[in-house]
Amino acid sequence: MRAGFVVFLMASLAPGADLPIGKPLTLAEPTPLSQIAARPEKYAGQIVQVTGRVTEVCEMMGCWMNLVDTANQSIRIKVDDGEMVFPKTAVGKTAIAEGKLTRLQLTRDQAIARARHEAEEQGRKFNSDSIKSGATLYQIQGSGAVIRQ
Repeated sequence: MRAGFVVFLMASLAPGADLPIGKPLTLAEPTPLSQIAARPEKYAGQIVQVTGRVTEVCEMMGCWMNLVDTANQSIRIKVDDGEMVFPKTAVGKTAIAEGKLTRLQLTRDQAIARARHEAEEQGRKFNSDSIKSGATLYQIQGSGAVIRQ
């Protein structure tokens, strides 16, 4: 049993091997980000699979990653702290992620608090005057992902 685990661990860390995170992916095909962006209300509450290049990962806890596709559409994959950890080394790599598309309706104060928190996590400067109103955001509550190596 122990030898099997070691072989599995070595295979999962081998150069070029995919890095699975969280639960296994269940959907056969990804939904293009452009389709989700065009009609997010159609997909809200549904399990979706998306693919794209990882542009950013939470520096503090690895609790979110942003993906962008070839048409420059982007989406955030968010997980509860400690549930899964997206590695910082994923930036620049292709990822396939799956989870429930959720809608966040933020007041201006909530949008400021969210942006301030993210700026602190990422070590960026923040000016609350840059946020003029509330916002409606869509993100994926991630259940699983694969980082292509």
